[in-house]
Amino acid sequence: MIEPFSWEIPTVLALNFDGGGIVDYIMYGVSYKFTWVPLYLGVIYYITKIYGWKKALLFVAVAALMIVCVDQTATFAKNNFPRFRPNHYPPFEGLLHNVNGYKGGLYGTISSHAANTMAFAILSYSLIRKKAYLCMMIAFVTLNCYSRIYLGAHYPVDILLGLLEAVIWGALWVFIYKKIAIRIN
Repeated sequence: MIEPFSWEIPTVLALNFDGGGIVDYIMYGVSYKFTWVPLYLGVIYYITKIYGWKKALLFVAVAALMIVCVDQTATFAKNNFPRFRPNHYPPFEGLLHNVNGYKGGLYGTISSHAANTMAFAILSYSLIRKKAYLCMMIAFVTLNCYSRIYLGAHYPVDILLGLLEAVIWGALWVFIYKKIAIRIN
């Protein structure tokens, strides 16, 4: 069992506070997987407008395969390098703010939320090279990552490992997308 680093304990306790009903509602909603479907559909629509339906379809296929790889890598890490999530860590019992009874799975070695959102941001930004979109993706990833700590689902290192994993998978799938997209006109 991998223990949290000593600096993570006070950090989680500081970032997992009772922000009240509104903040709880927002953070719970941010972590809910279907909250972001309109964003994903909007990105697909925009890519379709810019590049046409063939490249948009390629984007959807590549994004789906990338998310499978990212998610399975995080699951592998959780199963083979177990590390209790903060809200399952016995020394934290009674110390963490719990939102809607949410606890997540037992282990959270790599944050799948952090990895998936960052990988999507990397792949989509490789096609939508606009400063406003970059700012939106930074906010999207940051808010999603923070919500995981706020909910007591991850330590900061879990988030950082998820982001690192996303950079690796994201770069690989951007390369694959570009290699295939050259052939599509």
